[in-house]
Amino acid sequence: MGVSAICGINWGDEGKGRMVDYLATDADFVIRFQGGNNAGHTVINNYGKHALHHLPSGVFNKNALNIISNGSVVNPEALVYEIEDIKKSIDFNIKLLISERSHVIFPFHLLLDCYEEERLSDKKFGSTKRGIAPVYSDKYMKVGVLMSDLLNKDYLYKRLKSNLDFKNQIITKIYHKPQIKVDEMVDWGYSYGQKLKDYIGNSIPILKDALKNDKKILLEGQLGALRDIEFGIYPYTTSSSPIAGYASSGTSIPPFEIKNVLGVMKAYSTCVGEGPFVTELFDDTADKIREKGKEYGASTGRPRRIGWFDAVASKYGCLVSSATEVAITLLDVLSGFKELKICTEYKIQGNKIKDFPTTQYLEIAKPEYIIMKGWEEDVTSIKKFKNLPENAQKYVLQIEKLIETKIKYISVGPERDQLIIRD
Repeated sequence: MGVSAICGINWGDEGKGRMVDYLATDADFVIRFQGGNNAGHTVINNYGKHALHHLPSGVFNKNALNIISNGSVVNPEALVYEIEDIKKSIDFNIKLLISERSHVIFPFHLLLDCYEEERLSDKKFGSTKRGIAPVYSDKYMKVGVLMSDLLNKDYLYKRLKSNLDFKNQIITKIYHKPQIKVDEMVDWGYSYGQKLKDYIGNSIPILKDALKNDKKILLEGQLGALRDIEFGIYPYTTSSSPIAGYASSGTSIPPFEIKNVLGVMKAYSTCVGEGPFVTELFDDTADKIREKGKEYGASTGRPRRIGWFDAVASKYGCLVSSATEVAITLLDVLSGFKELKICTEYKIQGNKIKDFPTTQYLEIAKPEYIIMKGWEEDVTSIKKFKNLPENAQKYVLQIEKLIETKIKYISVGPERDQLIIRD
């Protein structure tokens, strides 16, 4: 059945959760291959509405094994809470495996995140303050703690002692904050390790066997290509790589096994956090879209910045994500607008460009728009593309032409079955 990756094409919050939930109904494995609880995937199905942060969006399929992979970072306290919360809504036991090689987010990582944003003041990067940058920094400084380390208290002490001997120098001398006590962190980590020990294991042989037996595997990315540490709007990025190219490293699945990459984008643009956002709107149109689309961060609750659809950024997102097809979400939110705009190129220092530039040029870029006619009809019950209002069809087809990637799925509402599938 093969391996498919589902990735965000833009700034994150594109509706990946609803697409994974839909495609996971017959999956054997659903794997979060990077990131932590700094972003949420909202899922609405027969079990209600849930914002998933650590848990893969396949947890509502009782037959699927959900894996938090080695490429992910885990806040054990937040994960325990999330598991207990999900258990209240479902009538079966969650099938979950946490890679023993995934890194642990400790309370001091959250503190360091807050301290650094405080130090940066008006130059901050817009962190979610979930400890993501500090924990990935530890990973690459080789002072991090693995999930398996939580199960051995003596070894955990050694790892944390080495880490905090250095960290406390920064905390006291640069941030002028109280030291972190090693024993308290050891007790915290070991305690949550005991609560999660039945879920912690080695995912590598399991995935090798799954590939051998041609199981259906979904790889779930978090955030979007424009937040990618390599290709995103640096430094306004996350600290990991949410594109399909990283899914292999983040899971142990060979790259040649990933046959399909579904890129997810909205019918308009949204952004949470700092950094340039070329098509951003500051008028009543933005307010109307934000309220109608319920555009508030699933993890942070922050109101999302709103803009017209950016074809320059989206084409780039499809390119670096290696998207083979696209799902466009929230088309229903645009019903009722007399006209819509699509950004087709940027104007920078008098020159028009169609290739997505680096940050210094994004900061001075101006959008060049084409205007499309809107539609008044409610589209939330439509099942076939040909039954959409003519102007809605033209809008989708124009986007498809501009991003140069096939739009296969069109979401017209939050429910699992509010989806148009184009053959």
